Amino acid sequence: MAIRMASRVEAAAREGARRGREHLLGLQHEGGWWKGELETNATMDAEDLLLRQFLGIRSPEETRLAANWIRSQQRTDGTWANFYGGPADLSTTIEAYVALRLDGDDPSASHMASALEYIRDQGGLERARVFTHMWLALFGEWSWDQIPALPPEIIFLPEWFPLNIYDFACWARQTIVALTVVGAHRPVRPLGFRLDELKTGAEVPGHEPLSAWGGRFRRLDHALHLYERHPSRRLRRLALARATEWISRRQEADGSWGGIQPPWVYSLIALNQMGYPLDHPLLKVGFEGLDRFTIVEGDVRRLEACQSPVWDTALALIGLVDAGVSPDDPALLRATEWLLREEIRVKGDWAVRRPEVPPGGWAFEFANDNYPDIDDTAEVVLALRRVAPGYPDKTGLESAVDRGVRWILGMQSSDGGWAAFDADNTRSLCRELPFCDFGEVIDPPSADVTAHVVEMLAWEGGAEERATRRGLSWLARNQERDGSWFGRWGANHVYGTGAVIPAAIAAGIPKEDPKIRAGVRWLEEHQNPDGGWGEDLRSYKDRVWIGRGSSTGSQTAWALLALLAAGGRSESVERGVAWLCQTQLPEGTWDEPLFTGTGFPGDFYINYHLYRLVFPLSALGRYLGGTT
Repeated sequence: MAIRMASRVEAAAREGARRGREHLLGLQHEGGWWKGELETNATMDAEDLLLRQFLGIRSPEETRLAANWIRSQQRTDGTWANFYGGPADLSTTIEAYVALRLDGDDPSASHMASALEYIRDQGGLERARVFTHMWLALFGEWSWDQIPALPPEIIFLPEWFPLNIYDFACWARQTIVALTVVGAHRPVRPLGFRLDELKTGAEVPGHEPLSAWGGRFRRLDHALHLYERHPSRRLRRLALARATEWISRRQEADGSWGGIQPPWVYSLIALNQMGYPLDHPLLKVGFEGLDRFTIVEGDVRRLEACQSPVWDTALALIGLVDAGVSPDDPALLRATEWLLREEIRVKGDWAVRRPEVPPGGWAFEFANDNYPDIDDTAEVVLALRRVAPGYPDKTGLESAVDRGVRWILGMQSSDGGWAAFDADNTRSLCRELPFCDFGEVIDPPSADVTAHVVEMLAWEGGAEERATRRGLSWLARNQERDGSWFGRWGANHVYGTGAVIPAAIAAGIPKEDPKIRAGVRWLEEHQNPDGGWGEDLRSYKDRVWIGRGSSTGSQTAWALLALLAAGGRSESVERGVAWLCQTQLPEGTWDEPLFTGTGFPGDFYINYHLYRLVFPLSALGRYLGGTT
């Protein structure tokens, strides 16, 4: 019986891999790359309308199309969430509500009234996050005096001084510098209507005691507000000039800042406040770049918070080769050529902490030379190794790989782990600032990034090298008590465990090692009755959800990749592969409305539209042993 079942599953897996390959190859851009949509939440679109309202460039048609999208994301209870199927979020609901007011929606309309009821029940605008307060302060609907102060003079703090800008993660750093400029000007421009209905009169939460960092920083914030009333004119002028120069020098070739929405929109506002007209080249190319991040389909318009072509292309190459596509296939050769052209050969902000490390590596986006990504670089090297046998310019490929590996080795943190963008970006004090109430603001090493690097180094023949062994030690120290690993950039323990086990085994850790077996047991214990795996994003805040959630193609694939590495075919593997085959759509992909990517744990999440295809394709290919 078991043999017949395995035979049926294997036959279905072969057919599934074939359809998956064909579908993925059909999605390749003529330029050689792959890019799936990066779906987030309605705040992207709401803030885009608020940005255009503030700068006086909002058009009725843009507003109508964006409002249509925002309405389509409202739930039956009148609220908006930060991820599909997640709980209502107060700040997201407020920003979506305001955006619909911009399109002329009447507060008494049923969909607006239900949103307003939730907002008021949750404490109103007074309980919203700092960024929501800041957006409404731009229009006089919130007081600048009630926003935590962050003076532009922070730009003068030396690199060794606590809370200097390089203590913050790259995404936070770029956002903070821009917002110090905006906050120094305290601009107010017309919104066209009042938002008094959002306010309840609730008191702002009181100070924490001085024994806690939060209480100390609240009192520091009070002192900074006093300074803001009468700043040193000369020092303020110099700080604004330095911050503006810092912002200007970090605009990317595509017009973005870091290739992500938050620093992008705030940098545009900051430059405008510093006197840059809307037709200035920096602002002009900035808005042209935002247009390229905009998706218009039928009667809706939505904005991507980021784009992930390098990441998607690397994962696509790995999945296709795993599933049996020849390394010399023309589609793979085109993708390889594109990836090699995307290598970053200049130093960025990472060099502040690692000045002696030569540049190399790849970013996540089309253009982000200031911030190459360790995770992306590791996956690109793994992808290039897959296609190397069929690529004609072996010298060029080897040189790029060598530079990427050398850069990654130079970016290892002092504790042996690897983070996404920086080395030793671990000053947790940054999290205590009143200004930083939404999302992670530092970039410490994580299990998933460290695992990807360890796996790459093992493929490069460096399993016994000191850097690899230190990485393995970091992973061993950071295993959870239940046997899993936390997933920083994917949801969540399924992602972390699915990354660590294959990496550790590739680097020579025996399959019988107790830590490997503990991870395997955790995965097997959290397999759903339908055979798949899933983990709800609420697991980042509520441990009850760890390892629990509706099955998805991407998360099932992550678990399978680990189990296959740790022991090959088993009952759990057969059931997982069967679930993938049974749920595959006729066109070769999988339906996955649930978000499985992570931006900020607990706050901001992502649905990578290619995850549902590239990871299952790898899992099916490895299940079949690459002979599909």
